Amino acid sequence: MTLDHDQVEIAAIVEDQADRLLRDAITREVLAAADGGVFDAALWQKVSEAGLPLALLGEEAGGIGLAPRQAFRLLRLAGQHALPLPLGETMLFAALSGTSGDAPAGLALSADGVLQRVAFGADVAVVLLAEVGGWRVVPASELQVTSEGRNIAGAPRVTLTATGGTSLLLPGWLARSAGEDPVLALRACGALARAAGMAGAMRRVLAMAVDHAATRVQFGRPLARFQAIQHMLAAAAEESAAASAIVDSAAEAWGQEDFVMRAAVAKSRAGLAAGRVAAIGHQVHAAMGFTQEHDLHFFTRRLLSWRDEFGSDAEWDGWIGQRICTAGGGALWQTLIDATTTVEREARA
Repeated sequence: MTLDHDQVEIAAIVEDQADRLLRDAITREVLAAADGGVFDAALWQKVSEAGLPLALLGEEAGGIGLAPRQAFRLLRLAGQHALPLPLGETMLFAALSGTSGDAPAGLALSADGVLQRVAFGADVAVVLLAEVGGWRVVPASELQVTSEGRNIAGAPRVTLTATGGTSLLLPGWLARSAGEDPVLALRACGALARAAGMAGAMRRVLAMAVDHAATRVQFGRPLARFQAIQHMLAAAAEESAAASAIVDSAAEAWGQEDFVMRAAVAKSRAGLAAGRVAAIGHQVHAAMGFTQEHDLHFFTRRLLSWRDEFGSDAEWDGWIGQRICTAGGGALWQTLIDATTTVEREARA
């Protein structure tokens, strides 16, 4: 999608404001409290007042109406600052339901009426539930908490049962992209949101590792002067850049019939990169990076948690492989050519 001058300016302003808001509001104390299971209502209010949950919703429906690439870059920023709130879920709910409310929302996939590991499930006002028969919008009053847990980043992951809700029709483009599978459709949306968050968290881990290597002195010289460290940082930079690029590419497919495939590739590639960047980040920081007092774990724990949510890289790799095999070997080369052409065109836009 080619943006005009006004769209580019608006997106830049929103991104800059969001960056400053998150940088100032998310302190170490906020992250530590979130690790304890606290839902920061005051922080959510700030995020909501900035309009971030409505970034992907069109202006005609009361949203900001950013282009998809710019909207998902806000989720990358959220990951870069370790925002401990369901911004991605709420942004997707607003865009997919066409509603402009500012209450936190959740996404859930279910085959048997049980909603497993819903992010902030006890704190959201509404859940968008995908099941075999379609989608339902379930308000908190019709949800029952059956168990509460956390992921390894300390964020709440709650099991719920739904007793009601209102049917919601899938957008036509998304239904076609998912082969009329409502669970796959919502899973792909959630997967891209998590991939965007991981891309941001990887940027932060890389920045921390580069800064540490430049300032930490061992054997009379900065760590950054050692060739082995240089190689590790270069590898992490490569992985981080690849993740950001593939997320941008998948976001461009929002509204198109190849969205699910591109979201699957993005989640797979970002998941692969996340493990490598987290490992390098800890290798560069050594023992210091494993301490509770250091901030590194706020980002690496999120990377390792988000990597498995809405489908791990291994699960999406299996799905991609199955689709390719079903299409037949003759279609593979043309698929690769088309994908390369698309990415090159988007890079020039």
